[in-house]
Amino acid sequence: MSLNDTPRADRVHIGFFGRRNAGKSSLINAVTGQNLAIVSDVLGTTTDPVYKAMELLPLGPVVVIDTPGLDDTGALGVERVKKARQVLNKTDIAILVVDGQTGPDAGDRALLKLIEEKGIPHLTALTKADLGTSTHDISNAIRVSAETGENINALKERIARLLPEGAEKAPIVGDLLNPLELVVLVVPIDKAAPKGRLILPQQQTIRDILDSGATAIVTRDHELKETLAALGKKPRMVITDSQVFAQVDLAVPPDIPLTSFSILFARHKGDLASAVAGVRVLNNLADGDRILIAEGCTHHRQCDDIGTVKLPRWIEQFSGKNLTFDFTGGTEFPEDLSPYRLIVHCGGCMVNEREMKYRIAQAADQGIPMTNYGILIAQTQGILRRSVALFPEIAALLDEAAHS
Repeated sequence: MSLNDTPRADRVHIGFFGRRNAGKSSLINAVTGQNLAIVSDVLGTTTDPVYKAMELLPLGPVVVIDTPGLDDTGALGVERVKKARQVLNKTDIAILVVDGQTGPDAGDRALLKLIEEKGIPHLTALTKADLGTSTHDISNAIRVSAETGENINALKERIARLLPEGAEKAPIVGDLLNPLELVVLVVPIDKAAPKGRLILPQQQTIRDILDSGATAIVTRDHELKETLAALGKKPRMVITDSQVFAQVDLAVPPDIPLTSFSILFARHKGDLASAVAGVRVLNNLADGDRILIAEGCTHHRQCDDIGTVKLPRWIEQFSGKNLTFDFTGGTEFPEDLSPYRLIVHCGGCMVNEREMKYRIAQAADQGIPMTNYGILIAQTQGILRRSVALFPEIAALLDEAAHS
């Protein structure tokens, strides 16, 4: 991926939902002007959610999602419907596709209610307008025809208007910088690092620094001291990969702010305050407690993988308890979180903001504390207060908790 690409997690996610053969795939092809989805009269042609990153005017960079029919049957059908409903958690704009000839059934109306409960901007597309349709007493609907193109442009315009104004996420770090300030980024290059490139959070942070008019200086952890000594002025801050927090803390003078990519991303698309509050559970764990470690992506596990090896080791060393760990990745995230004493989530660079905040809200609703890789690592290394000092309101919460 180049620095000019818009990552999938930062694109507007538009999900198309509905019954089998309601015309979802044909409508997606008409809206995008491409043959993105397979069209067939055979029920259940779309068996899994299909994601396509593209440019869609007038919205710009989007991810279009074609989902399985929500009336699919059988054991596999149940799983397909489950996958389709999971897509709602990452959907920024939902299009309910209804066969305009038969109108909405109870399943369509139940889905529409679920979309409304989740607060997802939405509209209903009544397909097959060329064959004659009515509004079928459903609000916020538009009659369309993939066959003739009727109202397809109007549908795209209405989709664009559904995106709330000012819907941009908080910056990664740019709001903390002034033009021409220096920012040192510490990027370990080891066997876990992707060959020939930087990982997504590092790329995005560099771009955000450059957009602010500041200067990004990238170095490896074992060259950090020499890099700092060679600078002509004190950097505004040092941002490190969380895995080398302890080593970097020793190398960076106390008067230079220090944080991590993961902590910045907790603020960028999550809830930094709740993640800092959640990490306090580490002080109260008991033998046998179960901890969920969740990642937003799937990748090949290394022999000393951070999620499955390093984090459990650091947590048990810090707590002194014998614990049980479960691991999830990608789109998998349990609906029932009650078995867990704590959830530890990655920075979420591959998860869009809506899904990240859905997971945070889901944990909060079930009363399960949730924290973040970088915050947890900083806590286990005894440097959490330093790592959030860039955010005075968060540091104040820590100070208040320490004195309560």
